Amino acid sequence: MASTLFQPLRIGTVELQHRVVMAPLTRLRADSQHVQLPIATTYYEQRASVPGTLIIAEATQISAAQGGVPHGPGIWSEPQIQAWKKITDAIHARGSYAFCQLIALGRAADPATLKQDGDYDLLAPSAIPIDPTRPDYTPKELSLEQITEAVQNFAAAAKNAVRAGFDGVEIHGANGYLVDQFLQDVTNQRSDLWGGSVPNRARFAVEVAKAVVDAVGPEKVGFRISPWNTWQGMKMVNPIPQFTYLVEQLKELKLAYLHIIESRVINNVDTEKTEGIETFLDIWGKTSPVLVAGGYNATNFDTAFVDYKNNDIAVVFGRHFLANPDLPNRIRLGLPLNKYDRDTFYTPMQENGYTDYPFDNELWGIKN
Repeated sequence: MASTLFQPLRIGTVELQHRVVMAPLTRLRADSQHVQLPIATTYYEQRASVPGTLIIAEATQISAAQGGVPHGPGIWSEPQIQAWKKITDAIHARGSYAFCQLIALGRAADPATLKQDGDYDLLAPSAIPIDPTRPDYTPKELSLEQITEAVQNFAAAAKNAVRAGFDGVEIHGANGYLVDQFLQDVTNQRSDLWGGSVPNRARFAVEVAKAVVDAVGPEKVGFRISPWNTWQGMKMVNPIPQFTYLVEQLKELKLAYLHIIESRVINNVDTEKTEGIETFLDIWGKTSPVLVAGGYNATNFDTAFVDYKNNDIAVVFGRHFLANPDLPNRIRLGLPLNKYDRDTFYTPMQENGYTDYPFDNELWGIKN
């Protein structure tokens, strides 16, 4: 019997031909002005070579003030937008689709990059450093005006992404970045409307989601969460009430999808799955598809369809898609996978380990 992985799935306004989704993978190949280079067009075109694939483009900074990733792409300037347009055109020419992941860094930003890009401050919900041993990296607490500005910048970035040809956007609410920092009490110790209780800590995430939905429509918006993540100093003692409330609120917005990272993945390292996401999937139900990321590979992906059989599931692949531009066909045909090279994951502006992973010579498509 054919795997559910190769059944079509509608996400938002696009009809996928299979459920192998490319994860948003930070690669740091943009220039110093956060503009994607031509090598990025090649990279994404390669990974769009199997028609009907959904690609979630790497974390893209919504503004210089909420950025802070050296050589990470942005989407606030016209050159950035036009560079992304070349990429989405290439993806669409291959018959595939793209959502742009929108990120605000908060306390995870690089202070030197913030200074270079406009002498911006390191800001977060509360003045809690990401590394307790580096008090010089202590962020300033966001003012009410700065919070409003950040929400508006998410909406503006979403509009820019659609203008750049993206089929939708994904709000990055995971992995210890700004949205996640507001959600969790380990990083949010405010006592105003933006902290101090489950609804207040969720307020920023919900307001961002509403603003982005108002900007581009719910069918063009996904949301990513990582309830069990411990990377970057995260994880509340009990995340379940917080993320239960958030998922309930997001469900009301009728988004294109919910994207959840399982507990077995911490940043890009596999661990044992110790806590489940079933509570959140039960709330979401059949509202729209759920994308699950959990260190899946060519042999274990079917467990997602068994474990979460009551939801419309797609499986997100990261490192294996990085190393195998024709990954959907390799999985479908049972072909061996290229091995990924961790040493080239984050090498700024380098083609090595980026566009030079080979296609399988048994498959049609772009050849290197």
